Amino acid sequence: MFLFLVVAMVVVVAAVTLAVVGGGNGAGGVLPEAAPEQLVDPLPATRPVGRADLEALRLPMAPRGYRMGDVDDVLGRLGAELAERDARIAELEAALAGVQAGAIGGAGLFEDAPFKNTFPEDAPSKDASASDDEPRS
Repeated sequence: MFLFLVVAMVVVVAAVTLAVVGGGNGAGGVLPEAAPEQLVDPLPATRPVGRADLEALRLPMAPRGYRMGDVDDVLGRLGAELAERDARIAELEAALAGVQAGAIGGAGLFEDAPFKNTFPEDAPSKDASASDDEPRS
């Protein structure tokens, strides 16, 4: 009985091996060759990456998750674009701060002030202003 089980197991293993390898019939075997899934890089090369591009991105799967090379390529591209955008934002903020500083600290800013040199000691006293309001007889 034991010998029968060993022979049956060898026959099953041989049949599975021949089915996977193809048995040498020249027809390409039972299992066809499948091209590996590769990232076609749907991220645009001629313009910055947008939200819709990221939502449409589908990375190819590997037996243990995603392909590391494809993920690294996408993350590298996104990192470079974020760094470029951060630099542009910093440049625009610096330009805006320069324009605002020029508008606030302009040369003629205090020349047309309506309350020029008005200090409490220069203001008329209450008694003088009250006497002006009273009718004179």
